[in-house]
Amino acid sequence: MVKIGKDNFKKTLHLLEKIFTLENIPLVDFLGTENANINEIMSAFPDTKIISRGNEITIQGAAPQLVKINEILNSLILHYHKYGNLTRDHVISYLADENHLNEGTDLAEILVYGTKGIKISAKTPNQKKLVTAVQKNDLVFALGPAGTGKTYISVALAVKALKNKDVAKIIITRPAVEAGESLGFLPGDLKDKIDPYLRPIYDALSDMVPPEKLKFYQENNIIEIAPLAYMRGRTLNNAFILLDEAQNATQSQIKMFLTRMGPSSKVIVTGDKSQIDLPQRQKSGLLEVLEVLKETKNIGFVHLDERDVLRHRLVKSIIKAYHKYYES
Repeated sequence: MVKIGKDNFKKTLHLLEKIFTLENIPLVDFLGTENANINEIMSAFPDTKIISRGNEITIQGAAPQLVKINEILNSLILHYHKYGNLTRDHVISYLADENHLNEGTDLAEILVYGTKGIKISAKTPNQKKLVTAVQKNDLVFALGPAGTGKTYISVALAVKALKNKDVAKIIITRPAVEAGESLGFLPGDLKDKIDPYLRPIYDALSDMVPPEKLKFYQENNIIEIAPLAYMRGRTLNNAFILLDEAQNATQSQIKMFLTRMGPSSKVIVTGDKSQIDLPQRQKSGLLEVLEVLKETKNIGFVHLDERDVLRHRLVKSIIKAYHKYYES
């Protein structure tokens, strides 16, 4: 993390100076190849001076610019600790967020503030399309490969709706086992059986809801996380409902799930058509429902791709390579 001590803040020739000390981040990773990352910041703030030496970054400039750069650098460092890398595209994205704030429009785009004070918002054009689609429709399909943020943004939208009291509860579900719902052979109680499959959901929620509050929400069924098989027979009223990994739901399961919608409900269905793990003779319910509902009004369809990946830089290359392989 960045440490800014009292001694690291002083006036220099009518300018202010801040010294950032990087901890557990190689300077070359943070600055980028040929200083591409820091050059983007310098281009965005041409009236400031940025000097890097050792594990320190010194910034000189007027107070308003230093405040903005301070926020951006801290966001970039948090990003590095979370994802393990920092690219020029990431820097551009964070700078774009800062520019929107300056224009007075980005406050509406912030979905929630994370447990560490991080602003959680849609960072790519397709992620922003997902946010817009959910605002306009009660049922939205978000489709794309791993790492595109479709689940993370969906969870953020659900948490925002709960905090704003637009809904009374959040229900998150997914097929618990890739080839069906056969949980009996696994050791432990129901929670022990399904938790490994729902770990990504818990991780996203822990970024957005403080631990004690999350525990309270779960104990009082305000946030409910359950396998898809347990949705049968229910009517889900006044809730924000997320079906994750829908490509591994069967045709009957998808139909069952979608017909659970009650009054004042929002539903997001996420899936990756390239990662279907059902038995070979079992058709994915997601593929079927996309054909069945493609002409139905008031349903949103958002497609994310490798440009939306915010994981390690190699993930984009891997997705592109597989896409090219399957097309050929």
